[in-house]
Amino acid sequence: MKIVVVGGGAGGASFAARMRRLDENAQITIFEKSSETSIASCGLPYFIGGVIENRDNMQVATPALMKKLFNIDINLNTEIIKINPQAKNIVTNNGEVFEYDKLVLSTGAKAFIPAISGLYNLPCFTVKSLADADKIKAFIATNKPQKAVVVGGGLIGIEVAENLCRLGVTTSLVEMASQVLMPLDQDMAAVIHREMKDKGIKLYLGDGLKNVFVDGIELSSGKKILADMMILAIGVKPETELAKDAGIELTQQGLIVTNEYMQTNFSDIYACGDSVAVKNFVSGQRQMIALAGPANRQGRLIADHIARNSPYPYTGSQGTGIVKVFDMTAAFTGNNEKQLQKIGVNYEKMVIVANSHAGYYPNAEMIFLKVLYDKNGKILGAQAVGKDGVDKRIDVIATIMRLHGTTADLRDAELCYAPPYSGAKDPINIMGMAIENVRQGLLRPYFGTDFADMTVLDVRPHNVYEQEHIEGAVNIPAAQIRARINELPKDKTIMVHCFKGYTSYVVARILMQHGFRNVLSYSGGWTFYKMVQEN
Repeated sequence: MKIVVVGGGAGGASFAARMRRLDENAQITIFEKSSETSIASCGLPYFIGGVIENRDNMQVATPALMKKLFNIDINLNTEIIKINPQAKNIVTNNGEVFEYDKLVLSTGAKAFIPAISGLYNLPCFTVKSLADADKIKAFIATNKPQKAVVVGGGLIGIEVAENLCRLGVTTSLVEMASQVLMPLDQDMAAVIHREMKDKGIKLYLGDGLKNVFVDGIELSSGKKILADMMILAIGVKPETELAKDAGIELTQQGLIVTNEYMQTNFSDIYACGDSVAVKNFVSGQRQMIALAGPANRQGRLIADHIARNSPYPYTGSQGTGIVKVFDMTAAFTGNNEKQLQKIGVNYEKMVIVANSHAGYYPNAEMIFLKVLYDKNGKILGAQAVGKDGVDKRIDVIATIMRLHGTTADLRDAELCYAPPYSGAKDPINIMGMAIENVRQGLLRPYFGTDFADMTVLDVRPHNVYEQEHIEGAVNIPAAQIRARINELPKDKTIMVHCFKGYTSYVVARILMQHGFRNVLSYSGGWTFYKMVQEN
């Protein structure tokens, strides 16, 4: 069997290696139009910053290794310019024709470059390939820039900005949206905004690139940023022109349409990776999810389907991701509020602030955890930000979602516990308990910053209240609430808040059992409110 792979990135390389393990006799050939294949793309910002020192470590599998270990031929610097589905062959840029029995498209995506006049007046770079990283490193070493601007506040933009700071370059970040990291909701992104500002990044949010000059850029707002170099990390576009010309079905966004086995409308042509419209695991809608994990799993799935080795369907992508932001970590899975609102899905939400491990054990750090769910307890998405333990909490939620678990399963999850690692009630359990309290009518959470027509009840100690509090808030420390309960009006909504959200829940339960009908508890407490309010 002759198998041709177009593109040597994550999906293509994963497919080829798995295919060889399943079929020793197949003739497998990879064509890659660049000089690189199977590089650690996600590590590029850290290679630029010097965290990863050895360039060889960026090459996951060299062509020599692929040939020696897997007997797979890789043709670098060879672009496929035409696919002939009926004749089942491809044509290279030098006119050679190669026949195939099965064709796998892993053409990926390319960096989006805006059509702005004078874009290259300033040294301008993208971060999509190892060659890109080499150019940036060489420029920094030779020119020793003092100021840099990063355009784009996604995963790559954030990571590049951090690594430029690590090199001592004063860095500004421009993002057209009102927040960085769009997989997060604005309230969770607020925690990241503070971290970036505290570490010296100058944030320009809700603003776009308008003009580029030899000494900096001008934004849509008219603001000017002085810079010696610019990194464009605005996003990516799928590389699907080849597929389109071959008559392969695409979405309106230009993504390749496949079935659950990653087959296109031509049964012998498969596609995987960033160029494919994958099914969103939560909404069921087709979209682009440009992440290495899904691409690798799709490549493996295609190999199993071709080899008929217990073929299984691709059940969708959750978009689970994580990013390091200086001393903080942000992670996410599933859909956020903006996505759910866009597709018209009704949802509820819960936010908690919990310790990464037992509070009495040294160096416990706060985790901001948010979960979105529906009236039946189905988990629709989750986000977490903190310094420690963020990854494992989102990993647990992502796994429960994949297994079609509910918020009750968060409550009941039996997780590892010892004081250095967690509390007896893990943040996952606390989140599940909080949500189930809401679903049982024991708690009404509040998330806003508008307290009109409410009595704001601050139940923190009086000395803490005196330092800082919501204007107009009444202070009755939690331990005094029963003795002073008659000081509160029963004809108004009472919004209770404490430091993190637990004590306010306790007080809310006391009030509700003493005849107060309209009682709200502020989720995440003063800690979360303050973070959101400042950003």
